[in-house]
Amino acid sequence: MTLLGELQAGESLKTVTLPAVTRLDLIKYAGASGDYNPIHTIDEEAKKAGLPGVIAHGMWTMGNLAKLFTPYYEEGFIQDYSIRFKGMVFLNDILTLHAVVESNKEEVITFDVSAKNQDGKNVIEGHVVFCKRLTEVVTY
Repeated sequence: MTLLGELQAGESLKTVTLPAVTRLDLIKYAGASGDYNPIHTIDEEAKKAGLPGVIAHGMWTMGNLAKLFTPYYEEGFIQDYSIRFKGMVFLNDILTLHAVVESNKEEVITFDVSAKNQDGKNVIEGHVVFCKRLTEVVTY
């Protein structure tokens, strides 16, 4: 596996493709987050709100983007994370997560990140700043 510090502008991390979004995913996320808005779990309520069906929580999608960086947590940590929601995520959508190096400086790497659905449409776009410095580990 390539070390993050070796990546140059324009290079990408390995993409991550999530399994199809299920209602159970969204029910579990509602319980974990406390966001029980019924448009995320109940078809009839989503339709009453003018939606074609249940939509995923935006923060569920945003949180999944962090999976791109999981293999690199020994090298540092996500210092900053900014996202724009570009489209809705529906049940059975298959999302592919992308991260492209924007810049690689001494202490941080900035990435352009996105999540695309199975039709290639961006549902999220944003930036991640990954700090290459690890905090000091204190042992007791």
